[in-house]
Amino acid sequence: MLGAFVVAFVVTRVVTRLIRAGRGPFRDISVGGVHVHHQVFGIFLLLGTGATALVFRPADGWADATAVGFGIGAALTLDEFALWLRLDDVYWGPEGRRSVDAVLVAVVVGLLLLAGFSPFDDDPDDGSLAAVLVVAVNLVFAVAAILKGRTLLGICGLFVPLLALYATCRVARPGSPWARRWYRPGSRRLAKSLRRFPPDRRNRWDPVVDLFAGPR
Repeated sequence: MLGAFVVAFVVTRVVTRLIRAGRGPFRDISVGGVHVHHQVFGIFLLLGTGATALVFRPADGWADATAVGFGIGAALTLDEFALWLRLDDVYWGPEGRRSVDAVLVAVVVGLLLLAGFSPFDDDPDDGSLAAVLVVAVNLVFAVAAILKGRTLLGICGLFVPLLALYATCRVARPGSPWARRWYRPGSRRLAKSLRRFPPDRRNRWDPVVDLFAGPR
């Protein structure tokens, strides 16, 4: 699933770049004058493979084929993640970079799952109440981190608890729900947030995003 996801995303970005440049045999798909985005095909793939996995519970090679189909569907859908939020064709605009961010987060989560990390404690030797409390407290930290605009750390914190706690203790990004609620205009906390995250600040993985979404 992870391999199909990564390959499908890279191929999709290559094809969309060729379409934008007017090169090669690829063209946008339109039905009755309406542009059909590739996330539509991704949604159908997700629905089909999800239903197949739940109803038929395929095994062996069919299970692998279902996983590949799900990975491709997820890549096609997440590649237009920005369109979910904006309900507008912002694929190549500044907001469109959110799609690449979403894909990179999904890849990181997939790698964590592949490495054996789990957001839930499945150790039978632990008490059930203790396990529930640990998961609940960690979930609170993860949600707080996401509200602070620390999305990657918050999601990864579901798998590695200390990351969520670390992100919760850090300053929130300007414009995040946390900053809008708790950082008053002119406050020291807002000033600190703006110093830490100036408008022209580039993230560590922005060069990777530039490869797929183009430079800002």
